[in-house]
Amino acid sequence: MIKQLLSLTLLACTFSSFSQTTVVDSIFAGGIYRSYRLYVPAIYNASSARPLIINMHGYTSNAAAQQLYSNFSPIADTANFLMVFPQGTMYMGQPFWNAGISPTLVDDKGFLDHLIDSLKLSYNIDMNAVYATGMSNGGYMSQTLACELSNRITAIASVTGAMFTTQAGTNCHANRPVPMMQIHGTADGTVPYTGSATSLPIDSVVSYWVRKNGCNPTPAFSNVPNTNTSDGCTAEHYVYSNGNSGSSVELYKIIGGGHTWPGAPFTVGVTNQDFNASVEIWRFFRKYRLNTLTSVRNMEQQQANLNVYPNPANDVLHVSFENNGKPSTIVISDLPGHVLIREASSGGQINTSTLAPGMYLLSVLSEGKEIGKLKFIKE
Repeated sequence: MIKQLLSLTLLACTFSSFSQTTVVDSIFAGGIYRSYRLYVPAIYNASSARPLIINMHGYTSNAAAQQLYSNFSPIADTANFLMVFPQGTMYMGQPFWNAGISPTLVDDKGFLDHLIDSLKLSYNIDMNAVYATGMSNGGYMSQTLACELSNRITAIASVTGAMFTTQAGTNCHANRPVPMMQIHGTADGTVPYTGSATSLPIDSVVSYWVRKNGCNPTPAFSNVPNTNTSDGCTAEHYVYSNGNSGSSVELYKIIGGGHTWPGAPFTVGVTNQDFNASVEIWRFFRKYRLNTLTSVRNMEQQQANLNVYPNPANDVLHVSFENNGKPSTIVISDLPGHVLIREASSGGQINTSTLAPGMYLLSVLSEGKEIGKLKFIKE
C-alpha cells in the first residue's frame, strides 16, 4: 500500500489545480531546512483570518502523496481554509515523524510549532482554528501535538495512527480538553486495531481521550449507511460528547478496513467508500476554537487530572481526579466565591440539583491545598 502511495507522488504535479494553488517552500528549523506544501484555495482573501490544517504523511510516504491521497482540496476550495503538508525527515532510510519515538532524534514538534509562526507571517491565519491530522505515522504525530502543543493545536484527527504506550498518562501534557477523532480499520495490518508491544489498542486511545476530556463514557452509536457494498467493509460511528468546554471524541471504526484513508480517490487496499474521511474531519474540526476550549478550563491544575461530566450538568455531576487515595474534599462555589456545596469525596457523583442554572467553580482540596479547579455549567 505504501509503495503505491509513493507512486502517486509523481501524479501530483500533473494536476493543474495543485500547481495553481500549492506553494512549495521551506523554513530553517532545528538547524536544517524543512520543506512543506501549502494549499491556498482560490477564494482565500487576506482580509479575513482563515483556519489552518496541518496534514502529515505516513512513514515512507511524503507531503505530495499525502496531499493527493487525502484529497482535501475540494473541501478547502469551498470552506476556505489553508492546508499545509509538511515533509518529515529521514529515519532508517525513510521519511518519518518523530512522534515520541526518541528524544535524541529530530524535534518535529519544534519544527511544526515554528511552521505555524512562519505561515502566520505571510497569511492571515486564525490562530484559534489551527488543527492537525495525519495518516499512520502522521496520525501518531497528531497525537503528539495534542499532548505537547495543546496551546496551539485546537483539535486533532488520526487516520490509521495510534498512540505509543509511552505517550499516554503522565507523558501527555495537554493542559486543556483536546477534541479528538480516530478513524481506523479493524483489519489494519500496519497499525493493528488491537494494539502492539509499542502501541495502544485503538479502543484504549479513544478511552484515554474520553477520560482526559471528561466526555460521557457512553457513546452515541450509529452504523454508517453501507452505500458502497463492493468496498469490502462497513463502518461504525461512535460519538462521546459533553466533554469539558464542549469537547468530544469521535471514532469511526471500519469493520474489515485496512491501512487506508476512507473515501480516498485511489484504492490501495480495503478502503471504505461509505463516507469521506476528509469531509468528516473538517466537519469535526470546524466545531472547535482554541479560545473556547481554553476559557472554561483554564484554571484547572492538571496534576490532579480533574475531569467532570456532563458539562453542562443537570442534577448529577460526575467528578474524577487523581490523588493517590489521600482524603479529599470537593467544594462548589459561585463565581463571586460563595461556597454552595462542600463534601468529602474521592470522586464519583455530586448532587447538583440544588444549584440554579449558571456557571460554577469546582475545586478539589487535599491536605489544605487546592489540587484541581475548573468551571462547569449547570443547565
